[in-house]
Amino acid sequence: MSVLFVVIGLAAGLLAGLFGIGGGIVIVPALALGAGMGYKRALGTSLAALLLPVGILAAREYWATGNVDVRAALLIALGLTLGAGISAHYAQSVSQATLQRAFAVLMVVMAVRMWLKAA
Repeated sequence: MSVLFVVIGLAAGLLAGLFGIGGGIVIVPALALGAGMGYKRALGTSLAALLLPVGILAAREYWATGNVDVRAALLIALGLTLGAGISAHYAQSVSQATLQRAFAVLMVVMAVRMWLKAA
């Protein structure tokens, strides 16, 4: 199982560097579907894994080429901190099935919007 977790992390890291994605789109479904974790445990594990290393090396590469708006990143980080704390508290009172279905709907909506807006 340890190898599976490293592979999930590697896949998420590769996709994070390319597309800015990882936790919700890769790690959570991989843990829930591939590793058999309960959905809430997969969410918590993903957040814990992302806590420190999230994007450090990738962000450095983008920053070195002038492709990071530091002010915007700090303000987004503030919003992420507040939003994640509030929603994590709320998620504990919602059933796993409801969370999983809501996440699936979100992914479909975002996929359709990206498809339609692609240049």
